[in-house]
Amino acid sequence: MADIAQVKRATNKWSRVIHVYTSMAALLLVLFFGITGITLNHPTWSIGDSSTSTTETGVLPMAPTAADGAIDYLSVSEFARNELGVSGQVEGFDSTGTSASIRYRQPGYAADLTFSTTNGDYELVTEQQGMFWGVMNDLHKGRHAGTSWKWLIDVAGLLLVVISISGLVMQLFLRKRRTAALVVSGVGVVVMLILIWITLS
Repeated sequence: MADIAQVKRATNKWSRVIHVYTSMAALLLVLFFGITGITLNHPTWSIGDSSTSTTETGVLPMAPTAADGAIDYLSVSEFARNELGVSGQVEGFDSTGTSASIRYRQPGYAADLTFSTTNGDYELVTEQQGMFWGVMNDLHKGRHAGTSWKWLIDVAGLLLVVISISGLVMQLFLRKRRTAALVVSGVGVVVMLILIWITLS
């Protein structure tokens, strides 16, 4: 019996320690994903931000194809970055007939460069979402954010799991609150399952 009591005390102690410190570590992350989750759910809320779209046309200063006839995406892309101010990662490139394109993406930003492989005529369409909320919303989704940010999202998810489990364990050791906590948790689970069923039906 003494061993069981010691295990319970140790479990209660460490669940409190884990809950407190993971909550503090995840404080900013929880706030960020909580706020941007609301703004994502209401895309019509501009909150002072507005998206802008620009179109620029011209002629490439270099031949769009190499000597062997292959499309010189690298040279065209360097021109777009250095002279046209394009930023972001290259999401993809392709060609159809005498037309080729390069797509650039980063949170809150998209640029599509289309050019002729015969005469070098190009069209650059750039869309910049709101400088703040548009970028924050894309970061929430991990959209075009790179590997390091995706790792941060995984860490945030793991911290939330730890916070939830350690908080539940803590409640199990509070005799006066145990029943109420379990009832509230059960109601929350039921409500969520009902909403999922309604959404998918």
